[in-house]
Amino acid sequence: MTNTRILSVVRLLALAGSAAVLGAALPAAAQPEGNDPPRAQRAHTLKPPAQDGKVVGGMKRGTDAAGRGIDRAEDATRRGINRGAEAASAPIRRVGEAFGRKLAPGSSGHATPPATGPQGNGP
Repeated sequence: MTNTRILSVVRLLALAGSAAVLGAALPAAAQPEGNDPPRAQRAHTLKPPAQDGKVVGGMKRGTDAAGRGIDRAEDATRRGINRGAEAASAPIRRVGEAFGRKLAPGSSGHATPPATGPQGNGP
């Protein structure tokens, strides 16, 4: 080998060695690990975003109002379904109660109005 070739090999080894030393000296957080991309960091010159400004507060109020609207609609739907079911079953329930009064033990077969008032035996 010639001197110039030896010098170029020595330089190449020196560069590789210094790169290895610098790579080992960097903190582990600065080196990307595996397939994870490096994390973006906010510039220190930017102000943090407003947490409850006009826009964000308005969006939150709108979201809350929409949630209340959904809850109210659900309650109204449930009330309507219950009312409809009650109205639909009322005639059937009335017929069943009438048969129950006619077939009750001790009855004469005539429909009697339901008992009201005190039901105790007098002395």
